[in-house]
Amino acid sequence: MAETVLTHSGQSPARLEGWRGIAADWASDQRAFKNVSWGKAMMWIFLLSDTFIFSCFLLSYMTARMSTTVPWPNPSEVFALNIGGNHIPLILIAIMTFILISSSGTMAMAVNFGYRRDRVKTAALMLATAAFGATFVGMQAFEWTKLIMEGVRPWGNPWGAAQFGSNFFMITGFHGTHVTIGVIFLIAIARKVLRGDFDVERRGFFTSRKGYYEIVEITGLYWHFVDLVWVFIFAFFYLW
Repeated sequence: MAETVLTHSGQSPARLEGWRGIAADWASDQRAFKNVSWGKAMMWIFLLSDTFIFSCFLLSYMTARMSTTVPWPNPSEVFALNIGGNHIPLILIAIMTFILISSSGTMAMAVNFGYRRDRVKTAALMLATAAFGATFVGMQAFEWTKLIMEGVRPWGNPWGAAQFGSNFFMITGFHGTHVTIGVIFLIAIARKVLRGDFDVERRGFFTSRKGYYEIVEITGLYWHFVDLVWVFIFAFFYLW
């Protein structure tokens, strides 16, 4: 016990050796989490739990695809569009991916200007990010409508394995819900930033202490996670 007590000379306490020392460091909340706010820590915990959910969805999809004896539909054909008489595979998905990746850039700039306390640029970039997200959701709604009109259902589809429909609606629907929530959250926080809630410490939801724009960074963590998940969905569901 003497090892964990501060000395009268003001020196740091001696560290325990081996795994006991590592456990003591993390459990003490003095080195690993001392400078992390509750809001940011809770967002990381939420994102970790969401990672498990999306991982289960993708693993279920890969299991269904590899175990079925019925041919799996070719994504290049299913998600193709006829533009000007040309059959272009995955063109809509490619545009959606470009839009979502671009939104990560505007979100990163919003966080940068947020910590500079530039209200106008921060709010404008957050609204631009929300516009990108809303465009993505709109294109996903068009994709859903097109496939439903072509006969795709959660219990079957006209091109092969019945599991295709359930996997498609489950994975893209869950991700689309995340994007929609993110768009709403971006608009709400951008409004608070633009009217100066974080400068005058106006009371309300998600208002932190005066001059503190960390909520912009927390929103950015969520948005970057949503974008990263789409990269995996794009690789495993649309390209494979």
